[in-house]
Amino acid sequence: MTTETTTTSPRALARRRRRASAARFWRQYRTHRAGLFGLAALVLFALLALAAPLLVGSGVSNVTDAPGRPLQGPSAAFPLGTDQFGRDLLGLLVWGARVSLLVGLLAAVLSVAIGTLIGVTAGHFGGWYATVMMRITDWFLVMPTLVLAIALATVMSRSLTTIVVAIGVTTWPTTARLVRAQTLAVETRPYIERARALGGGHRHIMTRHVLPNVMPLVLAQTTLIISSAILAEATLAFLGLGDPTVVSWGGLLQDAREAGAVSAGHWWYLVPPGIAIAVVALAFTLCGRAVESVLNPRLGVGR
Repeated sequence: MTTETTTTSPRALARRRRRASAARFWRQYRTHRAGLFGLAALVLFALLALAAPLLVGSGVSNVTDAPGRPLQGPSAAFPLGTDQFGRDLLGLLVWGARVSLLVGLLAAVLSVAIGTLIGVTAGHFGGWYATVMMRITDWFLVMPTLVLAIALATVMSRSLTTIVVAIGVTTWPTTARLVRAQTLAVETRPYIERARALGGGHRHIMTRHVLPNVMPLVLAQTTLIISSAILAEATLAFLGLGDPTVVSWGGLLQDAREAGAVSAGHWWYLVPPGIAIAVVALAFTLCGRAVESVLNPRLGVGR
């Protein structure tokens, strides 16, 4: 096979189109200052989380070998002070980023996967199946998400898997509604009718035609749900429903509450994890809004 034939093969053309699409997306995304700020913040937190074993070491959460005095204020040795066990709060904050970001990401992926599956299938098949699925979706929509997550986290074992499942299975209805509406719009297009006329089955139409057209919406929805998932994880951990053996930002707030940091005025125990949760949630929200604006300019999201 000659070089000319290789460069013009369907696979090479598909790769070229994907690269051109990614470059076009990045050029448009760069025009959103808020989105760039959110992306920079996320990159910073992700690097801190990945480098946590090198920066603070895996023994930072060890209670028996705590390097400082309990509830010591900020100092040169401990820039953010210590907790009630004498552990370095800066190290705990960096290490907790790993758990909080991982739980938020996994819970968001689970939520979006459930919502996309239900939305695509309900929009494609319609009929009684769509009616049943949408009534179930409506039930989840009217129920308080946090109450359902607390109920699931209470009856299941206290672990990170429980937190991921509790958040993921209670936050999918919005995605299902949006994906179903987009699927109904895609199903009316002429190439769907041509695919059916040529013998395309349900699986072929959903995976080759419908799903690629709803993926931009799914991507934008994922970035928005991650921020909600991180806040939900922090809330469950703050309520004592998280895994007590791991360090997370919500767990730090729960430890501060148990240690009486609010009444004692130990602000360094409360403020840093709270700010970290707020900044990461805001960063994901800004990125999600920017992605929405790029993929659908008619939304008119501010720059």
